[in-house]
Amino acid sequence: MDQNSTSQSSASPGGMSARSRRAALTAAIFLMATSAIGPGFITQTATFTTKLGSAFAFAILASILIDFVVQLNIWRIVTLTRMRASDIANAAIPGTGYVLAVLVIVGGLFFNIGNIGGSGLGLNAMLGIDPKWGGAVSALIAIAIFLSKRAGVAIDRLIIVAGVLMIVLTLYVAIVSGPPVGDALFQTFLPSTIDFATITTIVGGTVGGYITYSGAHRLLDKGTVGIENLGAVNRAALTGIAVTGLMRYVLFLAILGVVASGVVIDISGKGANPAAQAFQAAAGDVGYRIFGAVLWFAAITSVIGAAYTSVSFITVFKKDISERARNIATVIFIAVSLFFYVVITTPPAQMLVFVGGLNGLILPIGLSIFIYAAWARSDLMGGYRYPRWLLALGVLTCALTWYMGYKSIGPIFALLTAS
Repeated sequence: MDQNSTSQSSASPGGMSARSRRAALTAAIFLMATSAIGPGFITQTATFTTKLGSAFAFAILASILIDFVVQLNIWRIVTLTRMRASDIANAAIPGTGYVLAVLVIVGGLFFNIGNIGGSGLGLNAMLGIDPKWGGAVSALIAIAIFLSKRAGVAIDRLIIVAGVLMIVLTLYVAIVSGPPVGDALFQTFLPSTIDFATITTIVGGTVGGYITYSGAHRLLDKGTVGIENLGAVNRAALTGIAVTGLMRYVLFLAILGVVASGVVIDISGKGANPAAQAFQAAAGDVGYRIFGAVLWFAAITSVIGAAYTSVSFITVFKKDISERARNIATVIFIAVSLFFYVVITTPPAQMLVFVGGLNGLILPIGLSIFIYAAWARSDLMGGYRYPRWLLALGVLTCALTWYMGYKSIGPIFALLTAS
């Protein structure tokens, strides 16, 4: 009896122990962060830094600001409603949940094809394995994790370790490459060039499509929900955004140092791997191996994140699906992604840039539904009065993402046919 009382007293208001809540929040932070810093973002950063130089810093700032508004709104609404994104959409505007689910699942599938391609490129750089075989091996590792009886624990531990290693290794290359930090900081706020297609693609690669909902759905599965957990959820969202923002800027500086030194990076050749070229130019063969490790860590965690989050949307079609059945569906999702990766002939680097843009086009649709739910359906949140300042930022961000999507839809789809 006394033991139970002690256990209850150490629990959070939501019935979770402080330790369990910290573990849930950490898992959500790193799932969001590693999903946002996948092989697509690494390849996109190398490609656009080569094209725009220091001016690309403005696109990174824009992505961080948009990330801040999107994630804070999504995490808050999912936590308060205790529902998945597709169920929130259906409750707010009947039928839209099914549309959102299809868009996220299809977008996640495309993204996972690129993620598997990225894992193949990573193992190729790190160990010399053929990219197709490397992608297959990586996909099988992800499948084994979901078939494990302790899949949830394995996912959480892998993404946390991989996330820390990615930041440390990239920071080393950024220091070695010696980037023009002053010019980068100046152009972060006053860029010489603004390219909407670039911003939409980088936003899509870091917060679009499935990435928008990855951390929020992880919190839901861990039971970290309700107004009593709102403060901790807000802090976790901000921490996650800070982690992803740091990694984005460090990666940009690592590649900028190489570009600014006059090294020519090929971004248009059929087998072009611009990030690998940059890391190798900065730190020689060691840099090339480091690139392989960073890309593989980013890719394997993104394969897991994309599959986990995309499949979490199928509950809108089958409410009573068990966790075991979801894991099996996730395995099938990864296997289908692997099949398409093997048969599609689009170069992996080019595919990674395209899928970022595709997810950038999906982003405003889901965000619009969520902002409407926050504005007009407080009943879904137990009558909670949604902060008007956050709602206003959400409306502005929503309008901006629609405008960017309109301006860049042509250039993004042109990436598929670019030689």
